[in-house]
Amino acid sequence: LHFSTMAIVSSIMSTSVDLSSSGVCVFPNTSKIFGNSANQLPTYLRLSTSSRYFLPTSAEISELIRHAKLRLAASISKVPLKLTREEKHQDHVASPEKGHDVFEKIKHRFLTFKKDKYMDNLERFQSLAKSQSPKFMVIACADSRVCPSEILGFQPGEAFTVRNVANIVPTYENGPSETKAALEFAVNSLQVENILVVGHSRCGGIRALMTMDDDETEEDIDSRFLLKTSLLYDLPNNAHSSSPICIDSFPRSFIKNWVVIGKPAKSISKSAASELSFDQQCQHCEKESVNCSLRNLLSYPWIEERVKKGILTIHGGYYDFTECTFEKWTVDYKERSCGERKLAVKDRSIWS
Repeated sequence: LHFSTMAIVSSIMSTSVDLSSSGVCVFPNTSKIFGNSANQLPTYLRLSTSSRYFLPTSAEISELIRHAKLRLAASISKVPLKLTREEKHQDHVASPEKGHDVFEKIKHRFLTFKKDKYMDNLERFQSLAKSQSPKFMVIACADSRVCPSEILGFQPGEAFTVRNVANIVPTYENGPSETKAALEFAVNSLQVENILVVGHSRCGGIRALMTMDDDETEEDIDSRFLLKTSLLYDLPNNAHSSSPICIDSFPRSFIKNWVVIGKPAKSISKSAASELSFDQQCQHCEKESVNCSLRNLLSYPWIEERVKKGILTIHGGYYDFTECTFEKWTVDYKERSCGERKLAVKDRSIWS
């Protein structure tokens, strides 16, 4: 580094330059970022010299620049960055020892994320702290084996995500649900440009749907539950009593109440794959239920309006984690017929 460059570094960091030696003593001026700097130790950079130049290593230069960027970012955003002195100087985050509770592993993962991703992309994360503008909304299954951010590489701020059992989208006419609330926020407030519904292999929710009686409806499930719970009250002998005997004797199936929304997909799969095994029928229904959700999306007036104008596109996806393949397709709204049960799609592709 030339002496003028060292002067710039000195303005960013509190430094002491010994021109008669090959060292620079750096006192990080980071009290605004890390709090009290009374216990901070100076950093000594070893420099190789010639008659005119100081030549620090690339690692030393990177460290100086990193400190400068941190200080600048903190002074602009006024966001406190609470890094301990140990975190600043560690090259890696220590792995949890065997025998520690499960949160030690989670803590280790968080600290690794903070060091390797958050601090290296500080400006981006500070920008996300102010607002979000994702281009995608993803509706995926709650299955622990299906993580959209992991399998599709979505980074923080890129996809507004909601996960539920069997990645189901209810129709607009159905009652309130967290999925409908998420859709309203993503489409009307965030104004996402794409909605992607992702199904997957070996889905337990779809299997539950496929084992239900063909003529079973959500109303039937509710009626049976009400009938069972009414039997819990011994009205003839205790006409004035309102205490149930044992409500746990007749547990309600929230799963059935939810997956019955996908009954049209089940009917199509039973018909199209009637000659196949039950497992193959389930696999067919896993894909068909995605199309059922895509059809249901178009029942929302504010979604269909945006799709019709071309400012919102809806897509289906299927992740087969047994073979690690991903199938993607897009709804072709122009070719859609309101009277057809089958959805018109385009741009189908398989990634393997």
